[in-house]
Order: sequence, then C-alpha cells, then structure tokens
Amino acid sequence: MEKKYLYGVALVVIAAAVLLLVLGTFLVPTASSQGLPAYDNLKVPQSILSEFSISDSISNQIGIGLASRNVKSINGNPTYVGGKPEVLYIGAEYCPFCAAERWGMIIALMRFGNFSNLHFMTSSKTDYAPSTPTFTFYNSSYYSPYISFVSVEQTTNNMTPLQQPNASEAAVFGQNDPSGGIPFIFFANKTVMLDANYDPKSVLGGRNWTEIAQQLSNASSLQAQSIVGTADLITAQICQIDNNSPSDVCSQPYVKAVISEAG
Repeated sequence: MEKKYLYGVALVVIAAAVLLLVLGTFLVPTASSQGLPAYDNLKVPQSILSEFSISDSISNQIGIGLASRNVKSINGNPTYVGGKPEVLYIGAEYCPFCAAERWGMIIALMRFGNFSNLHFMTSSKTDYAPSTPTFTFYNSSYYSPYISFVSVEQTTNNMTPLQQPNASEAAVFGQNDPSGGIPFIFFANKTVMLDANYDPKSVLGGRNWTEIAQQLSNASSLQAQSIVGTADLITAQICQIDNNSPSDVCSQPYVKAVISEAG
C-alpha cells in the first residue's frame, strides 16, 4: 500500500512539473516581476506581439500624438542592404531611451514585415528610469519584402560589450551623429532620428510589459499617444524610402499627415 501511495505521489509531482514547464513557455512578466533580471532574454509570447498590431483607425486618431517629432532630413544617396532600402538602428540594452524607442519601432516595423525571436529586456537598473521594460533586437530576426532592418545592440544592460557596427554602419553613425548618442535610427540616407521620441520614465515607468501593451489600443492613453505616435512617425519615414509600399499602410491618412507635419 505504501509503495502504491508513493508511486501516486511521484506521478502527481511529475505531472505538476510538466504543467509548470508548459505554462512557463507562455508566462509574461507581471507587476511583481517588472525589471527583474530573470525576465531578461525571455522570449516574447504571441500574446504580447499581437498587441503590436495597431489598427489603422487607432493610428489615424493618434497621428504623431505626443511623440516629439524627432526627425532630421539628410537627403543623401539612398543606401541599400540586400537590394532593399536600409533601416539602421544603433542602440544598447542598458539605454533607457533606446528602451522607450523600441516599443514604437516594433509596431512600425511589423507593418512592413515580421519579427521572430524577440526577447524581453530591461534597461540598466542604475541608469535614468531604471529597469525600464523593453525588448532587445539582439539575436532576433526580421524579414520584410520592402526594407532591410539592421540592428546593433552595442552592450548588454550590464554594460558588457555585445555588438559593434561594421565599417559602413560606423561611418553612417559617425557622419550623422558625431556625439555618438543613442538611440540612432537611419532611414536609407533620407532621414535620421537621433534620440527617443518620448520620456521612458513618465510613459513606461512603474508598469510591466503586459500593462503597457494593453494600453496601445486605447487612443487616449499616454502610452498609445507616445508609443503609437512614435510608430506612426517611423512608419512615415519608411514609406518615404520604400516607394510607399505596401500601399495599404502607406496610403493611410496618418502617414500623409505625419509627412506633412514632421517630414
């Protein structure tokens, strides 16, 4: 009888372990886990990524919203990677302003293609807006039939060296941002963004990934006004370098409004 009881207990323990393993695949950070290193590099589940598919009606309501219109025209010879217009991002995982900008970048880039292997990340716990919830482009992949997205995350959130730009990327960076500030986003030598478009502390501080993502469909929320506004600004830059493709994105009223207002 004792052997049967122990065998039954063992089965229950094994079943519980398997259940936890399965559920762990779908866990997303909660308020109590925000900023904890344990969530750094945890793969982003589809439940979060689906929140980044912002409807056209929301973007048309928001336009640039509360984004800071941080765009500079450079009008050089177009640059291409793999035969497609280049969108180059240089940042770092520790950087709280990069942390803020990635939210809008992901929304915008998903309008032109798809990510795989995005992972959760937090900015440095000792910098401004410590442990800002964000994502990392390191080890992710992105495919678009319209553009080539190149990302360089220079260090981890603990300031350990991670990636470095190649010679041509470094030349673009140095020419357009001699101070070396990040985040840096370069749109095929037509426009460039040299800073974040909103403050990470006021928009993202004290919130977890799920809470932020769920506010993106609320056009009047601070998060949507800042993050979707940034995404719309980036979307308009991409439309200007990829021959306004796809048309169902680039023909939207918010794209034309953003180009008219901020370039």
